[in-house]
Amino acid sequence: MEHKYIEQYPRPQFVRDAWLSLDGAWNFRFDDQRQGKSEQWYKKLPQPQSIIVPFTYETKASGIGDESLHSCIWYERSFKVPETHRNQRIILHFQAVDYKATVWINGVMAGSHEGGYSAFSFDITDNVSFEQENIVTVQVEDHVSRTQPRGKQRWIKDNFGCWYVQTTGIWQSVWLEFVAQAYVEKVRMTPDIDTSSIAFDYYMQGLERYSPHSLQLSVNIWLHGKLVRQFTHAAEEQLSYTYDISSPQAGEWQIALWHPEHPNLYDVEIILRNEDTVLDRVYTYFGMRKISTYQGNILLNNVPIEQRLILDQGYWTDTHLTPPSEQALIDDIDKTLQMGFNGVRKHQKLEDPRYMYWCDRKGVLLWSEMASTYQFNEQAVTAFTKEWLEIVEQHYNHPCIVTWVPFNESWGISNILTNRKQQQFTEGIYHLTKSIDDTRLVIVNDGWEHTISDVITLHDYEESGEEFSARYADKEAVLSNAISFNKHKFALAQGYRYNGQPIMISEYGGIAFNSEQGWGYGNQVSSEQEFIERYHRITQAIKETPYVSGYCYTQITDVQQEVNGLLKENREPKLPLETIKAINLGKYESK
Repeated sequence: MEHKYIEQYPRPQFVRDAWLSLDGAWNFRFDDQRQGKSEQWYKKLPQPQSIIVPFTYETKASGIGDESLHSCIWYERSFKVPETHRNQRIILHFQAVDYKATVWINGVMAGSHEGGYSAFSFDITDNVSFEQENIVTVQVEDHVSRTQPRGKQRWIKDNFGCWYVQTTGIWQSVWLEFVAQAYVEKVRMTPDIDTSSIAFDYYMQGLERYSPHSLQLSVNIWLHGKLVRQFTHAAEEQLSYTYDISSPQAGEWQIALWHPEHPNLYDVEIILRNEDTVLDRVYTYFGMRKISTYQGNILLNNVPIEQRLILDQGYWTDTHLTPPSEQALIDDIDKTLQMGFNGVRKHQKLEDPRYMYWCDRKGVLLWSEMASTYQFNEQAVTAFTKEWLEIVEQHYNHPCIVTWVPFNESWGISNILTNRKQQQFTEGIYHLTKSIDDTRLVIVNDGWEHTISDVITLHDYEESGEEFSARYADKEAVLSNAISFNKHKFALAQGYRYNGQPIMISEYGGIAFNSEQGWGYGNQVSSEQEFIERYHRITQAIKETPYVSGYCYTQITDVQQEVNGLLKENREPKLPLETIKAINLGKYESK
């Protein structure tokens, strides 16, 4: 069995056959006077216009294209539940809504959620009618507050620096899912390549509706279409099992590892039965891989690996943060690989799960980064922590994710160099992340002024390869804060010492042509050959710094006023992709 792939299915890591997309045309209305609740718009939205979900009103693709700030908006659409699902539970899923969403079904409140980048869902079974059309209504409240995680969304009227048009409302898919009265809510899969095993933690809902002795959970595991293992257990609300998945190959018991050069994935079918009746059938997958550090190196599957990453902010001209299609995500990944990168630092956003799915299948190392706040207080700490922990839990199973990046460049923690309270916040997030996922690296705080971190990452937009080599010639000076970089930034926050972690240059480059409208880092270049030579010299200088184990180039595409991409915002290459690849693989010779 190959993995169950359903085109346009919003959550390919956990697939069911019975679902209904709610993307498309919705009724829509601005509520600048905040009158909607008092006038009960959740019963009937008056004088609406149309919007195309999941594109936000700020985008051309939505059909509205209004980039001004509206802090309260409403959505409404109808749906009919097929009669075949009458005896099932109905789950309403929102993949991402920015920022606070309140949802009603047929005028009855179903629930609310805060957080622009984490998914959420409601069981709406009790509020749904099978005899007539149902109405789902969503109120979304968003703000220019810098205490909510906003990432690259501006908080003033116009774009500035590297901050862009805000994203308000539903910006990823909405769908209904139909499940039995008892079903598998989620499964956590934790690979251990050292023992050739995979641990499954199952979480189920509704088992109390059946006799406990009649419920069974079956698990089938395939590799490249061949059945590897089968297991059957008595079903309980929470189950934990560890399975040996090694198989004989050439006389030895082996497993198929996940790696950029061979992204092997094991396909999984999970079946919940009540005696002979199938209640639930879920399709998922896992990859056997291990990310760790040792003596200043980052190891993948216990072997050092050079991470050649590219910064990717995930913006498109007409759809902004929302990908215009699944194919657009695939095309970005394919171009990344064609340029010789083996990974992506997805910057200041949580991408559509379909992007992670294709990174899993194509073998792309992914750094998953949280959207920053830009003010430090108790409200920011609470909002950030809640949403971050949701995100880590929701994307735990993706083998492509090798690194969590909760903080970037001291954004939201601007005094971390010396402020003990902000330092303690980052320590807390590090340990909280490790407490629910100790299988990945955690970077705090990416770019500079680290507290505790599994990798020391530095952002340096030095143009000259020679200057870069000179600056980093003395490793001890860099890591003891004896020298500064990038406008007087230091590697570590005060009170912290370097403890032998791997070192990466996780932002550099940002080259732009002087013919373009917008900005890049440093002096702009006048020709393609000048661009290539500068890219080559600085990349080679990083590669030749013996204690640096990888890098991340800024960036894959132009984004609005920022024109330092290797591709234009419409994804047209500015340079031959094969030349970039040759530089990344160390095979380019200067002309």
